[in-house]
Amino acid sequence: MSKTVLTIDDSPSIRRMIVMTLEEAGYKVIEAVDGQDGLNKALANPVDAVITDQNMPNLDGLGFIRALRQHPSGKGVPIVVLSTDSEDTLKTQAREAGALGWMVKPFTQDKLLAVIRKVLG
Repeated sequence: MSKTVLTIDDSPSIRRMIVMTLEEAGYKVIEAVDGQDGLNKALANPVDAVITDQNMPNLDGLGFIRALRQHPSGKGVPIVVLSTDSEDTLKTQAREAGALGWMVKPFTQDKLLAVIRKVLG
């Protein structure tokens, strides 16, 4: 059975790149357009991992992580932030909120796959 990854990003081109990369590697991907959409989809569908942007309308990445971690279904789900931001304070806040890792955009397909394989075990 393939693992399901939720990808949350307000950029359609970034979502398309993530979906293409992960589906080619055999993962099922659910797309969300912002943090609120991502939260709704994460709570409605069992997901094995989440890749989220930080800067989005409606609910940013940190808000999404904090909200998901408050739900029983979001407790053990690995979350990786994929963002153009690379500030250490933001990375620390994300870790404290419950993110497992941080990747900086632009990213390579190989790097994305390596990170997802690592967090999914």
